[in-house]
Amino acid sequence: MSLRRLRIEWKKGHKVTARLAMPADPRDTVVLLAHGAGLGQYHPWMTRVRDGLAAAGYPTMTFDYPYMEAGRRSPGSLSSRLDCHRAALARLRTYSERIVLAGKSMGGRLASHVAAEGEEVAGLVYYGYPLVSPGRKEARDTGHLDVIGAPMLFVTGTRDRLCPLELLTPVLARLGAEAALIEGGDHGFMTPKSSGMSIEDTLDGVVTITADWIAANR
Repeated sequence: MSLRRLRIEWKKGHKVTARLAMPADPRDTVVLLAHGAGLGQYHPWMTRVRDGLAAAGYPTMTFDYPYMEAGRRSPGSLSSRLDCHRAALARLRTYSERIVLAGKSMGGRLASHVAAEGEEVAGLVYYGYPLVSPGRKEARDTGHLDVIGAPMLFVTGTRDRLCPLELLTPVLARLGAEAALIEGGDHGFMTPKSSGMSIEDTLDGVVTITADWIAANR
């Protein structure tokens, strides 16, 4: 596997950094993996999943949203993040037309909006979809998910406060989407010590779940 450094122009004169993990014998499906609000593409969570998917044969690209590239904590405008996400998708299309959009929390939600706008994708994988905003109890509006024709997989921890199962279950039923539960996992998929699972073990399992799902939806 090789790791390529790319620069993506998301607005005239403005670029962000991306990393493309390329297997020696790549499959024809590629994955665009977007980071969450508080962690960038270099966080161990992101690199573990990126490199794991690449090891399974799926070229996988991560990128930083503009605020993360600039070292800011505030995510900035929604439009700038969506513009950046679309630019990263366009860049990845130069490698393959068959793309799965994946994302951790905020990154998954933004991926869903990109797909809902009409971008053709082979599927979407949400790692801890943020159905609930931090500090809130009511669910976000998910009406835009109804117009996405591609298959969707929600990977969520059973202790995730931002994606409570009682709120996720009716969304899954409405969409006909699939779910994979991380038993005891929180929003970052951390499980209690009593589980005997390290975060690396859990993320390796997440990679297997994702790779198997992509293959099953080929």
